[in-house]
Amino acid sequence: MIPWGYTVPAVLAVVAVVAAELLVLRTGLFRSVAYWVTVVIVTGFQIPVDGWLTKLSAPIVRYAPEGITGWRFPWDIPVEDFLFGFALVTAVLLLWERRKPHPDEQETA
Repeated sequence: MIPWGYTVPAVLAVVAVVAAELLVLRTGLFRSVAYWVTVVIVTGFQIPVDGWLTKLSAPIVRYAPEGITGWRFPWDIPVEDFLFGFALVTAVLLLWERRKPHPDEQETA
């Protein structure tokens, strides 16, 4: 396995999603208060669920030690899980925003 085989894809996923928004999609999502509230809500639910799944005392999900940085916060959650979570939720919301018709494109009845 590549050293940090989970970390590198997690970081690349975040970079790809942020680059897609800033360079291609340009939805303005990162300037939306609703987006950041959504991120807080998702993280609020992710912490107890992911914490329970990855707790070192009795893990349900195990990570190869050489595949992650070893940084865990809080409740033994690998930091990479937060990176992937951010990338996945943000990618879905960006695509959702991109599919919405813009005011100048809406049909008149």
